[in-house]
Amino acid sequence: MTLPSAPVAPFGRVLTAMATAFTAEGEIDEDATARIALHLVDHGHDGLVVSGTTGEAATTTTVEDGRILRAVKDAVGDRAKIIAGVGTNDTRHTLELARQAVKQGADGLLLVTPYYNKPSQGGILQHFRYVVDAVDAPVMLYDIPSRAGTKLAPSTFEAMADWPSVVAVKDAAGDPTQAIMLRELGYAVYSGDDSLTLGFLAYGACGVVSVLGHVAGDEIRAMIEAFFSGDVETAREINARLQPALRAVMGVPNYGATTVKGALQLLAVLQNRTVRSPLLALDDGEYEALRTGLLASELLRRA
Repeated sequence: MTLPSAPVAPFGRVLTAMATAFTAEGEIDEDATARIALHLVDHGHDGLVVSGTTGEAATTTTVEDGRILRAVKDAVGDRAKIIAGVGTNDTRHTLELARQAVKQGADGLLLVTPYYNKPSQGGILQHFRYVVDAVDAPVMLYDIPSRAGTKLAPSTFEAMADWPSVVAVKDAAGDPTQAIMLRELGYAVYSGDDSLTLGFLAYGACGVVSVLGHVAGDEIRAMIEAFFSGDVETAREINARLQPALRAVMGVPNYGATTVKGALQLLAVLQNRTVRSPLLALDDGEYEALRTGLLASELLRRA
């Protein structure tokens, strides 16, 4: 039996929306951010997303976003595609971030649906169109209605399908079956939800933009490669083994930035787990619960 070819992955197959490291005082720590990037590319990643939600982009300035991007690019070179998160709820600010990212050599841009404002679908299209027309870079759209408050409609995806630079979608809308429609429109689809990645692959996704990848990059790559080689049972086994860690990472109110920093501290990649307000760093009980989950998934060595 001839296996179907794996979908084209323009930004790589295993990407993580990486955390931004801060000093104990809450300032950007470029050296520690570079360590996170190197840790990821050393463990299964061929793409990194900087200044996304997990990178606490809502609390970083334009200048800081530039420093983060430079630190990551200088650290990993051409070992991975670097995607810059430039989406905001202010089109002018998004344009400023997009131009800066392209000037500094980002391999692509992540554009999230404008949040909080709840624009119409026409407003969303206009927002994206301004960015696409202003810069020359491939774009990954980010559909996450749980945070943005607005979901991208099928008609909006259809309207953008012939925009040459819009090549991919990070889908965190909770429905893996949407990948069928998106693929038919010509988009590369990335799972934006670690708990649904295997389902997304089954419906035609090419890879994942992960959070769990901070601690399970090699395992996620093995799962994806097993799936595309036809060894679905191995992919299922890896997915099942990762569930305790996934529950631990996503199981506290400030999941994502807070838990992955705790996880990176457990791995000795970071020396602290500082986040910026209004987020709260993991307390000792949450930190120990995280340790338990990572141990259960065999992602930490037992002391």
